[in-house]
Amino acid sequence: MPHSISLITTLAAGFGLALIFGFIAARLGLPALVGYLVAGIAIGPATPGFVANAEIASQLSEIGVMLLMFGVGLHFSVNDLMSVKKIALPGAIVQMLVATLLGIAVSSMWGWSLGAGLVFGLSLSVASTVVLLKALESRGLADSPNGRIAVGWLVVEDLAMVLVLVLLPVLAPSLGGKAPAVSSSYSTWVVVLITLAQVGGFIAFMLIVGRRLFPWLLWHVTKTGSRELFTLCVVSAAVSIAYGSAALFGVSFALGAFFAGMVLRESEFSQRAAEQTLPLQDAFAVLFFVSVGMLFDPQILVDQPLQVLMTVAIIVLGKSLAAAVLVLLLRYPIKTALTVSASLAQIGEFSFILAGLGVSTGLLSKEGQSLILAGALISIALNPILFSGVGLIQKWFMRNPRIALRLDPPQNPLREFPMSTDAKYLSNQVVLVGWGRVGKLIANSLTEQGIPFVVAEENRAFVEKLREVGIPAVWGDATEPEVLVQAHIREAKALVIATPETVMVSKMTEVAQTLNPDIQIVVRSHNVEEAELIQAESGATVFVGERELANSMLTHIVKLVKAG
Repeated sequence: MPHSISLITTLAAGFGLALIFGFIAARLGLPALVGYLVAGIAIGPATPGFVANAEIASQLSEIGVMLLMFGVGLHFSVNDLMSVKKIALPGAIVQMLVATLLGIAVSSMWGWSLGAGLVFGLSLSVASTVVLLKALESRGLADSPNGRIAVGWLVVEDLAMVLVLVLLPVLAPSLGGKAPAVSSSYSTWVVVLITLAQVGGFIAFMLIVGRRLFPWLLWHVTKTGSRELFTLCVVSAAVSIAYGSAALFGVSFALGAFFAGMVLRESEFSQRAAEQTLPLQDAFAVLFFVSVGMLFDPQILVDQPLQVLMTVAIIVLGKSLAAAVLVLLLRYPIKTALTVSASLAQIGEFSFILAGLGVSTGLLSKEGQSLILAGALISIALNPILFSGVGLIQKWFMRNPRIALRLDPPQNPLREFPMSTDAKYLSNQVVLVGWGRVGKLIANSLTEQGIPFVVAEENRAFVEKLREVGIPAVWGDATEPEVLVQAHIREAKALVIATPETVMVSKMTEVAQTLNPDIQIVVRSHNVEEAELIQAESGATVFVGERELANSMLTHIVKLVKAG
């Protein structure tokens, strides 16, 4: 094959095999990402047959990292993180510490150095944002309270890993690795401070200059009316900022691209940018995972099965159990603990990036990198099974209430109304389940109409904020009779289910109708088929949409309340 078309050959082989193996993985009920990694293994040097150009694949994967991190930045929301900071911040930090220590302890048994164990443990401590979001979206949990907690947890992990990627090359010589390409006569800690100052300078530049310049540039490009120019502007800005951050400030491509996405999120064009660049992000993300697969040597599954098993155990059992215990200690329900632990029982893109950096700095061996990749492949493949098991475990706890009561947090004052609650909220009121976008729209309109309502919400931080502004709210899962009883469902005029987690609607309506046979039920839904099913099962009035849905629901609720 002529050298001049090796790029085309690599792209054709990578995309073609990724499509085939990704399709097979999806048909088997596995994440397509597993197929992309297998495609990389197939065209890698460790397997017979065609071997793709590793240098070209590596450069394509760098573009994949940039666009992948740009997408993470586009979806990063400080407000979303702040809403779950009381559980996500301490939980993620302690869970990462536990997983890292487990990795160091296990690797020391294999005779590895502290530096290798540190990279190994950190790689196992962070879950894949891509895998998590796909898993939550496929189950309708992305906008649920537990889904927001899991995503917030991962955002904290991602931010911690960005810091690790910045500091690891500087600290590598002290940990037994290679010195940076540009040597320095300064001590390690002085170099660390210089590096942090460079990162701080870059962040300050992006927040002061970038957040003004980038939206201004997009605004002028938008006025041309050209869709391709808009897409080109977004992509070129992401790649240019990532490259410039490395060239001018000495920080990684990943950090530069992440902040490019963060800055763009603040503009009015963020939604459009996310939609129009998504195909390109997906395409290069596929190449990134294919190039990672090329680094994997399947022989390690035969030569070191015990080490592979212990690696998977740390990912699937060690850090998941640590996360579940932490959630329960922070006084959140079993359901939240199970969802978070299943969400974290896998590793992905940051693990691959860190493992590659560990090899390049001389801290991690190729063997260690293969163990991390094996752990990623197996844990990602097992993740759908673990998510399916969450429902089964919940049902088991429902059949064993004594055990559930021991594990669930003790009675919390947020589960009950204060004694000073006005009587108008305790009878003929509307019980509103869910404080998301639709719930807030309905609540604002109910307030304008002078209709009393109470909120039942699973997110404890939301309940605390609602009570601070004088809105009656109870904390808990509205499928539990005790929560609806505390919301005074027996005396309520209507139950409005505005939560996106519609899989639990039938249980909520069943409990509500048992406690109050005359209750009027109004439900939001995502699509017509789902709406018809809910209506047939519960007799509830169902609306489809978002803002239009909220207005229609409100009109219906006002008629119900005022008719009584």
